[in-house]
Amino acid sequence: MWAMSDRGIPRSYRTMEGFGIHTFRLINAEGKATFVRFHWKPLAGKASLVWDEAQKLTGRDPDFHRRELWEAIEAGDFPEYELGFQLIPEEDEFKFDFDLLDPTKLIPEELVPVQRVGKMVLNRNPDNFFAENEQAAFHPGHIVPGLDFTNDPLLQGRLFSYTDTQISRLGGPNFHEIPINRPTCPYHNFQRDGMHRMGIDTNPANYEPNSINDNWPRETPPGPKRGGFESYQERVEGNKVRERSPSFGEYYSHPRLFWLSQTPFEQRHIVDGFSFELSKVVRPYIRERVVDQLAHIDLTLAQAVAKNLGIELTDDQLNITPPPDVNGLKKDPSLSLYAIPDGDVKGRVVAILLNDEVRSADLLAILKALKAKGVHAKLLYSRMGEVTADDGTVLPIAATFAGAPSLTVDAVIVPCGNIADIADNGDANYYLMEAYKHLKPIALAGDARKFKATIKVADQGEEGIVEADSADGSFMDELLTLMAAHRVWSRIPKIDKIPA
Repeated sequence: MWAMSDRGIPRSYRTMEGFGIHTFRLINAEGKATFVRFHWKPLAGKASLVWDEAQKLTGRDPDFHRRELWEAIEAGDFPEYELGFQLIPEEDEFKFDFDLLDPTKLIPEELVPVQRVGKMVLNRNPDNFFAENEQAAFHPGHIVPGLDFTNDPLLQGRLFSYTDTQISRLGGPNFHEIPINRPTCPYHNFQRDGMHRMGIDTNPANYEPNSINDNWPRETPPGPKRGGFESYQERVEGNKVRERSPSFGEYYSHPRLFWLSQTPFEQRHIVDGFSFELSKVVRPYIRERVVDQLAHIDLTLAQAVAKNLGIELTDDQLNITPPPDVNGLKKDPSLSLYAIPDGDVKGRVVAILLNDEVRSADLLAILKALKAKGVHAKLLYSRMGEVTADDGTVLPIAATFAGAPSLTVDAVIVPCGNIADIADNGDANYYLMEAYKHLKPIALAGDARKFKATIKVADQGEEGIVEADSADGSFMDELLTLMAAHRVWSRIPKIDKIPA
């Protein structure tokens, strides 16, 4: 469900939420434990691509997301994420309809709000991508004092498997000595030799107690002030068996909550995602089995996908009892990307389609308004080089219409000027049609309003297309307001008519 939704095609790494699937423990100074799940909340807000846009963008620029992140950092638009905790007292472990230790279950924010406690800012690009990124060794066992594990079975497996992975991926047991992975504080251990050893130990003792080096190094004593690790003293009773807990056995209530929490257009995107992917499955019975799984989640979802695949639902499927609500919760707005508006336009990118003799006053007003909001402008033309404005100002071209397609920007502006210069340019016309199809705001000033005829389904006064005699007044205010909503969702019923 998650992968088939808009969350599976993010607009940017800067607009992605991140969170762990495992439940950990926070341990306070008195030794009392609290269950915790971690979240990263993007301050740029949440946003996604649309399906056709994602398909085309993957072909045009497979490195788009990485490039966009790099360019944002270079431009000073540092990605910011706030760290949040979902905290559950140990005594409340069994208050939920699901098992807190089940990594396939989320904890609805309507039940346990995310408390924001800190912020991470990505303020520098790597100097050497291989040394600083490719060699980074992440591991759920790398924890700080005050944090401990739970009996989440997948987490317990990962505590072993991540070490095993890094040993094979990075060439041996000394991966923790690679500069990007080593601690920034002084440290000692008893580990010696092995492949790719980087440290040179002058201490002859690698054990304790010892009599040859004044009994040093020694294991750091546990405790809040002394800093050594001590496992949480959990009370355990019952039989230890190798089997999955029955509390893990309910599979459909959380996907149903996710589905019901989406806006109508997000639900349509989920249906389209399943329909597209399953249309590529060559064995009909596998398509039917997936539709059967969807019927256990929500009948409306299953019927929509089945219709697109030419599958007839059985009477049994039509009469499946829906799964129970999660703790009586029917919807959780936090599961939708767009149910709760957030973020602003800072860091967004606008394409300005130039023409020879473009009106300089309009262009200056546009650039000033964009800069004031932290929005980046790309000056595009049919060829590289320069364009001369109506007052003789020479404007350098950043890219051609084809070289920086509408897929890579958030909105399009065509300022007033010698529109005949680009009116018959196929790339310029396609640019606007494609931007319209991908629900992006469009602004047309002066004679540029003639381009509206290119979008044959656009109506007079339609939301999402800003028109004015010039770029002053409310022209840019209207465009920036549309950009804050990210897409013009009211346009969805028309996009299937656009041949772009």
